[in-house]
Amino acid sequence: MKITLKVWRQKNAKAQGQLETYQLDNVTTDMSFLEMMDTLNQKLIKEGKDPVAFDHDCREGICGMCSMVINGKPHGPLKATTTCQLHMRSFKDGETITIEPFRAGAFPIVKDLTVERAAFDRIIQAGGYISVNTGNAIDANATPVEKALADQAMDAAECIGCGACVAACKNSSAMLFLSAKVSHLALLPQGQPERARRVLNMVKQHDDEGFGSCTNTKACEAECPKQISVTNIARLNRDYLWASFTTQNTKEKNFSM
Repeated sequence: MKITLKVWRQKNAKAQGQLETYQLDNVTTDMSFLEMMDTLNQKLIKEGKDPVAFDHDCREGICGMCSMVINGKPHGPLKATTTCQLHMRSFKDGETITIEPFRAGAFPIVKDLTVERAAFDRIIQAGGYISVNTGNAIDANATPVEKALADQAMDAAECIGCGACVAACKNSSAMLFLSAKVSHLALLPQGQPERARRVLNMVKQHDDEGFGSCTNTKACEAECPKQISVTNIARLNRDYLWASFTTQNTKEKNFSM
């Protein structure tokens, strides 16, 4: 295959970026998209040029590192597929492919296609955990979980934190990511002790990081490689309202005492 690549190049967060054009004529249909990027970088290195910086790690669709917008779509044209699991057979011989980084104020560009997603880490640190007792591990069946709830929790837990929802949203909202992390724990009995504090703290951190609000266009669900449902956002909103009223009533009761 012969392909033309238009790749976003930017030296750092403060530099002026631009699309640069490259030609590749040794691409095979069996290559993954990231293997194709490796081929491009090998070519650039041989030519004495700076290779393209891009995020990658497991290359198995699990880590959520491969953050690229390919022809205007986060992770590319295939549904429920990460960039690393996308193969060149999804493109035509002679096609022009435009590759850009995830764009959001909360995801500053580090270099080229690499963005910093530490904002997601700070949201998790704000409340994405449960209380546990130290000592021996508890048997898996010590706390029974209703199958329907376990299934819903597992569906939410599939979120890999890639940020495609943010890149797809016109408001750069991270509500799908946030709701998946909140729902995962809120649905389980182990997550009940911090349930109210968790949702309040994580929503606050989400807003403090500069992510936008959700306006229910469902672009996040459409582009999510793990097909996380927006029903989690509805659950998040219910939990947030409940926690807000519960916390306010508790404060008023303590004050009156």
